Amino acid sequence: MRTTAMTAARRTGHWAIRPAAMAALALLVACTVGPDYHRPLAPTPAAYKALKGWQPSRPQAALPRGAWWSIYRDPVLDRLEREVAVSNQTLKAAAAAYRQSRALVAEARAAYFPVVGLSGAGTRAQAAASDGLRRAPATTYDLTAGASWQVDLWGRIARTVEGQVANAQASAADLAAATLSAQGALAADYFTLRVDDALEGLLRQTVKAYARALQITENQYRAGTAPPSDVVQAKAQLAATRAQEIDVGVQRAAIEDAIAALIGKPAGAFSLAPAPLALWVPVVPPGLPSALLQRRPDIAAAERRMAAANAGIGVAESAFFPDLTLSASYGYSSTALSKLIQAPSSFWSLGPALAATLLDGGLRSAEVQAAKAAYAQSVANYRETVLTAFQQVENYLAALRILSREATAQAAAVAASREAERLIFNQYRAGTVAYTSVVTEQAIALGNERTALAVLQNRLTASVALIEALGGGWRTRDLPSATAVTRN
Repeated sequence: MRTTAMTAARRTGHWAIRPAAMAALALLVACTVGPDYHRPLAPTPAAYKALKGWQPSRPQAALPRGAWWSIYRDPVLDRLEREVAVSNQTLKAAAAAYRQSRALVAEARAAYFPVVGLSGAGTRAQAAASDGLRRAPATTYDLTAGASWQVDLWGRIARTVEGQVANAQASAADLAAATLSAQGALAADYFTLRVDDALEGLLRQTVKAYARALQITENQYRAGTAPPSDVVQAKAQLAATRAQEIDVGVQRAAIEDAIAALIGKPAGAFSLAPAPLALWVPVVPPGLPSALLQRRPDIAAAERRMAAANAGIGVAESAFFPDLTLSASYGYSSTALSKLIQAPSSFWSLGPALAATLLDGGLRSAEVQAAKAAYAQSVANYRETVLTAFQQVENYLAALRILSREATAQAAAVAASREAERLIFNQYRAGTVAYTSVVTEQAIALGNERTALAVLQNRLTASVALIEALGGGWRTRDLPSATAVTRN
């Protein structure tokens, strides 16, 4: 049950609040309940273990802010990345979510201000009479202006605004994280497409080489120095390689369509001409592990949600204290419309209303416990996000270190297999080895070339993933301040 107290005054029979009492109410200082927010500690290593004993051969001196993809020195990639922020539909949805969160801040802040209203009414009624005679109907006109203001004695409104501001900042961090994710996905897809271009070029050159080998084999067969099986083997190898070349086109088309979706274009209206694959594989210095907490937008979003959950505890605890509302009204009431706006028809009321819940069956206690549990959950989510971030950085640093060594070994394998292929083919033409040896060496050489391209693709993809894991040049200072969030 709730108890209320109010004062009212009309033109006749009213009582007024003493000016001293009203002044005391106006000077009442609010007390904000609930715990003040302090960011909890998160597990942070002293150094990255994947860097021990490894010096990248081509380190990137610094990561550009915003346009991080420029380190790959590819103008086509640069153009596509700039289209992501403009046309990607996922980012448009995230931007709309941020605007919605700012509107919720304005909605919460509206409680700081009084509510002013104006109402008018005209009522025609017939009153019953005790003498049994029917009375004539009478019309009453009313015009009233009123205002009410809820005094934030215990900081419920302040905590609500605090929580909504933190949620809005988390939404801004979500937008930054979504942008970085879309940009990273585009870069990875772009390098995959360029690897397909390189693979298609490799297979095209290989088809030409196999066609020349087939011609030589056919000449030797006609000369009687080679059996027909050599011709059959050469034809089979040529046909299989042509099939592989065609298959690469299927893969490339799928990647091209994925890029179109990322930049917000229909797949049928977008195409990329084949181009050489850039061999630049930069390695971004990760910096100190402690700095990662300030560089990841997903960590910032999790931290801001902790602040919002902490404010929710104060909102729940404020329900244990009474609400104070100040209200005032002034109006006119008359049975004649022509005399409505006149002094004799006026009335007014002014006074506070105090409301407190006495019994609620444990509802408020349960709400406080739920708010504290929500905060504990947000702390665990924050720490898990931090752990995942360090795991990703370690993984991609290790991948780049190992892939760099693998690329060196694979380059040696490619050179050796190509030389072996040349020697074996010369021996075949001299009639000292069978054609099966040629086929075997050609397959080994082509396989090594394809593996080298796969290693290069993995290195480029790991480089992009490391940049994304390090925040892509983003900083927590890029988050909008509380003032910026609340500004219309």
